[in-house]
Amino acid sequence: MDVLRAKKSLGQVFLINRDVAAAEAAHAVGKTVLEIGPGQGILTEELCKNAKEVIAVEKDERLCRLLEVRLGELHKNLELLPADFMDLKDDKKLGKVDIVISNIPYYLSSSVIEWLAQNRLEAVLCLQKEFVEHMLAKPDTRSYSKLSVMSSLLFRIVKIMNVKKGSFRPVPKVDSAIIYMQPKKVAITEREMELIGLIMQHKKKLLRNAIIDSSSSIGMDKGELEKIADRIELKGERVFKLSPERILEVSKHLSALLE
Repeated sequence: MDVLRAKKSLGQVFLINRDVAAAEAAHAVGKTVLEIGPGQGILTEELCKNAKEVIAVEKDERLCRLLEVRLGELHKNLELLPADFMDLKDDKKLGKVDIVISNIPYYLSSSVIEWLAQNRLEAVLCLQKEFVEHMLAKPDTRSYSKLSVMSSLLFRIVKIMNVKKGSFRPVPKVDSAIIYMQPKKVAITEREMELIGLIMQHKKKLLRNAIIDSSSSIGMDKGELEKIADRIELKGERVFKLSPERILEVSKHLSALLE
């Protein structure tokens, strides 16, 4: 059926491994679950068996119609929403969500994580394996990046399992991994996030040089920024050796000095 064909424009691949779906749905017991992009519904079915309520948000109207026919009458605890999850601003719906459980298109990974952080939502996500490795990377390793720093600062993350690419159709080029994410209570301003990103762009450099080399993005003359960089306590450390907490401290100090 044409309605079942994945749309490349939406980055769609559909889970076909019910064991993987069951492993994800084990985290839904007794909870109100938000599923982003239910696709053909194999995870949705497993969620409905365990959850108190499932809110499935699907941008593709073809799949919404398919899911309504396949699952709508069978599972009374399922609500299907034909929408883009980024447009969800209904506090009544989001306010009752306990956890997000989803197999999301790879290209949406960063957007979903930012959205989860903004809404302080717990989640179980299936993501590209390499992306997860960057999320979990430690200081002084090759994969350590801005994503590593922000993920560590904003969430407690536990890797649940790896998922072979053959668990999806059409088969993607890479394997995936499932992680559990619990939001942390931490206050980070937009300015501090911006500075963390700028510093991590120069992660192989000394912190002092990483700050100075961000002068054009910060919008300050290099000479003036040198004076500020010299006041940072860890200026002589290599950026990629600093822990996420240390980098946050630097960004807060730098933000205050730039005011």
